Amino acid sequence: MFRKKSVLSLLSVFAITSTILAGCGSSSKDSSSTDAGSASANNTATSAAVKPVEFSFYFSGSQNVKDLWDTLIPMFEKQNPDIKVKPVFIPSGTGAQSTYDRILAAKQAGKGSGDIDLYEDGLSTITKGQKDDLWDTLSSGSIPNLSNVDQQTMTDVSNLAVPYRSSAVILAYNSEKVTEVPNTLDELYDWIRKHPGKFAYNDPSTGGSGNSFVMTALYKDLPEEAIHNSDPSIESQWDKGFALLKDLGKYVYGEGIYPKKNQGTLDLLANGEVDMIPAWSDMVLEQVANGQLPASTKIKQLTPGFNGGPTYLMVPKLSEKKDAVYKFLDFVLSPEAQTVVVNKMHGFPGIQLSNMPQEVQDSFKGASEGFRSFNIGDLDKDMSMRWQSEVAAQ
Repeated sequence: MFRKKSVLSLLSVFAITSTILAGCGSSSKDSSSTDAGSASANNTATSAAVKPVEFSFYFSGSQNVKDLWDTLIPMFEKQNPDIKVKPVFIPSGTGAQSTYDRILAAKQAGKGSGDIDLYEDGLSTITKGQKDDLWDTLSSGSIPNLSNVDQQTMTDVSNLAVPYRSSAVILAYNSEKVTEVPNTLDELYDWIRKHPGKFAYNDPSTGGSGNSFVMTALYKDLPEEAIHNSDPSIESQWDKGFALLKDLGKYVYGEGIYPKKNQGTLDLLANGEVDMIPAWSDMVLEQVANGQLPASTKIKQLTPGFNGGPTYLMVPKLSEKKDAVYKFLDFVLSPEAQTVVVNKMHGFPGIQLSNMPQEVQDSFKGASEGFRSFNIGDLDKDMSMRWQSEVAAQ
């Protein structure tokens, strides 16, 4: 397991200078009047120059997400004293949906974006907002660093959002017990059969790591472009994958026990009940760093890889502060800011790894290779329902 060094570089210091031109008169009265006029004009100009454009940024999540933005926003404001970011943090489980509803209601009432200029959320919110025509179409013309983002990822969201951080599902295993680590999906399935009860994945409807394990099995033998296809007709090609998952059921933990949520399988790995699981890379790295998982826990990506997913930033189309928001997004996608994202969130950067400092690139060896981004839209719900009836219920 690797450890990342925090990389924080000093930011440029901007100085505001002003030159006061004062005229000279023959009388003290004229001089006083002129000085007063010059001072007044100078104060007005200075006030206008330093008054920043303020935009509202709504985001939700756990404390680590708030800690991230509490670090990045001051960094940005120091570099851009003409812009002020007003963060609005909505803790997980306290109604992030209301933020989306507010943006939509404001649009329908002809009241702009509802004083929300930037919004953080997941893929489903992008898709929903696309149908409601809420999001601004983004480009590298206004956000230069957007060119450093994987273009397939941008295509998946029709350029309606910025993927500023990401996490991949990988294999997490106890290196003291697993000596021959699978390299491919087929090798993983063979390992599961040869080590009954020592592998677990969670119910796919309760967490992304189990969802990824199931989805990757279904698409293993399908064309690569299928992972970006949301046409229901492709469901007829899932039969082989579900037959595989049904067969594996008798070899997984408890001969077919599927824990709830991502943490459920991590707990099994932590207490030694299983030796290998699919898990989110950021959760593994964070819990190893915190001592929740043993130091012997290692991670590896397979070929073809499990899927993962970004967290996105969306700009409401009716925001009146878009120019300021674009500058902020460009900063967020800079290698400097992305290094903070990596260190704080233990996840992948939003930009391609080749644009990151070498030490960051090196830290992801073994986890980043083969990382894929799936986008099958509403088919995910059908997949979970079919898994419940054909695999979990056997």
